[in-house]
Amino acid sequence: MKKMMKVSLIAAVALTSANAVSNAELVTKLNSLESELASIKAKLKKQNKKINKVKSHDSGDNLKWGVDFRTAMDKINYDMADGSRRDKKIIFTNRLWLNMAYAPNPKNVFKGQLSMYKAYGADFGETPDPSLNPFGMRGAGFDTFDWVTNEALRDGRVSVRQAYWLYLGDKFLGTDIPWTFSLGRRPSTNGFLASLRDDDAPQSPLGHIINVEFDGLSSKLDLSNVTGVPGMTFKLCMGLGSTNATPRLGSLASIDYATDNNALKDTQLAGFIFEPYNDGQYIVKTTAFKAFNMPGFNTQAFSDAFAGKKASFSQNGNMLGAAISVMVDGLSDDGILSDTKVFGSFAWSKTDPDAGKQMLGFGNFGAKPGEAKSGTSYWFGAQLPATDDGKFGIEYNHGSQYWRPFDYGEDTLAGSKLAARGNAIEAYFTYQLTDALSAQVRYTKINYDYTGSNGFFGSGDTPFKISDVKAGAASFDKMARAGVIKHKDQAGIVGDLIGAGLSKEQAQGLLLSKGMSSQIVESAQDFRFYLRYRF
Repeated sequence: MKKMMKVSLIAAVALTSANAVSNAELVTKLNSLESELASIKAKLKKQNKKINKVKSHDSGDNLKWGVDFRTAMDKINYDMADGSRRDKKIIFTNRLWLNMAYAPNPKNVFKGQLSMYKAYGADFGETPDPSLNPFGMRGAGFDTFDWVTNEALRDGRVSVRQAYWLYLGDKFLGTDIPWTFSLGRRPSTNGFLASLRDDDAPQSPLGHIINVEFDGLSSKLDLSNVTGVPGMTFKLCMGLGSTNATPRLGSLASIDYATDNNALKDTQLAGFIFEPYNDGQYIVKTTAFKAFNMPGFNTQAFSDAFAGKKASFSQNGNMLGAAISVMVDGLSDDGILSDTKVFGSFAWSKTDPDAGKQMLGFGNFGAKPGEAKSGTSYWFGAQLPATDDGKFGIEYNHGSQYWRPFDYGEDTLAGSKLAARGNAIEAYFTYQLTDALSAQVRYTKINYDYTGSNGFFGSGDTPFKISDVKAGAASFDKMARAGVIKHKDQAGIVGDLIGAGLSKEQAQGLLLSKGMSSQIVESAQDFRFYLRYRF
C-alpha cells in the first residue's frame, strides 16, 4: 500500500509539472515527499507503541477483580443421644468473596481473596466464651488461631481469605522440569474432590484430610517431561497454624511479638502432594504430612468445662496423615457418561502424643497417655449431568473410631461430614440459571458411631461409643424409676448404685452416660438451598 501511494504521488507530480519544472526540481520535490513519508511512519510507530502499552496494561498488568456472592438457606437438625432434638428451622446466610489477580508478566502472578460470611440478623464475631470457640474468632489469648476465620459464620467484616504470589519457572536447575514457588496465605480449603459438591475448582490440598486455612509456602515440580508420565507432579507444602508471639500491648513488659513462653507453641505442618498420573480423565493424587504441637483440651480443662468454668487449650503431641484420591472424569467418549465423574478416596490419620500426654480421650474410653492411635476413612461419590445446565451428585463416607482429619473448614453448617466417626451420605443438584447465576439444593445426613468427630485433641476428642452411652443412660433411668437412686449429688448417686450391687466403675459409668447423653449428637442433618452469583 505504501509503495502504491509513493508511485501515485510521483505520477501526479510528473503529469502536472512536466512542462514547468526541470529534472532537478522534480528530484527535489520527490526527496521532500519521501522525507515527509518517513516522518509520518516514525510518528505512527511511536503511537502504536503507546497504544500497545495501554492495551497491555488493561489486559493483564493491573489488578483484576471478580465477585462471588452466595445467599443460602439452611435447615439444621440434631438428634441427641437422649432422644431429644435440637434444630434451627431456617438460618439465612450471606457469603461474599472478592477475588483479585495481578500478572505483570507470564512468570509472576499475585492472587488474593477477601471474604465476608455472616448470618442474617446475627453477629457471631465474638462468642460469649471465646475459649470454647477460638479458631478464627476474637477472644483474649486465642487470636493466634485462625483456622476457620472465613469458614465459620461471624460478623460483617471483610477479611483476607487468600493472599499469595506465585512464580512459574520453565527449567528447574537447568532441567526440563517446569516448576512453581508460592508464598503467603494459601488456598488450602475446598480441595480436590471436596470442591465437586461446592461447584468450585479444586484448591491445593486433598479435601479428604485437609480443609482448613493456613499460611505457608508450596513448591511444585512438573515431572511429566522427564518421566513421560502424563501429569506427574510433586509438591512440597509447609505452613503455620498458630504462633506464640506476644501481641502488641499484650504484655506489661512491652515485649511486642517476642516469644510468649506461657502460650501454646507454634503449630506447624509439613508434607507433600504427589500426583503419579493425571491425563485429564484419570486423575490420581496422594498426600502425606506431619503436624506438630496439636491443640486440644486436657483432662482438667474438660472437667472445668463441665463445671461451667472457662476451659483452656494445651498441646499434647503431633499428628501424621496420608490419603490417596482417584477420580475418573468421563466414563465414555460420548453420551451422558462422557460428562460423568466418579471417585474414591482412602485416608489415614495417626496421633503421636508426647510422653505422659493424651490426644484421643481419657480413662478407659480413649487412648491412654502416650499411646498412639490410628484412624481411617473411605469416601466414594459420583457426579453426572442431569440436564443441559444441571448436574446431580451423590457421596458417601465412613470414618473409624479414632479417625481425625483437618476438616474444620468444610462448608457444612452441621459440622464436617468427612470428619464423621460413623457414616455420612449427601446428595445435591446444581443448576446454572444464567452465565453468572446458579442455584443448588443439597441434603447432608451424618450418623455418628463415636463421639468427638468435630473435636480437637486431648480429652475433648474421646471416642465414646454412642450406643454404649445410650445403653448406660437407659439403665440409669431404669434404676431411678425403681427408686434405687435417692441422692442428688454425684457422690451420693454413686453410693446408691454401689448399694444396688454395681461396682464403683460401673456406677461411675452409668452416671457419666446419663450426664453425657443430652450433650451427644447421634445424627445431624443439613438441608441447604442457595443462589450464587459469580462473575
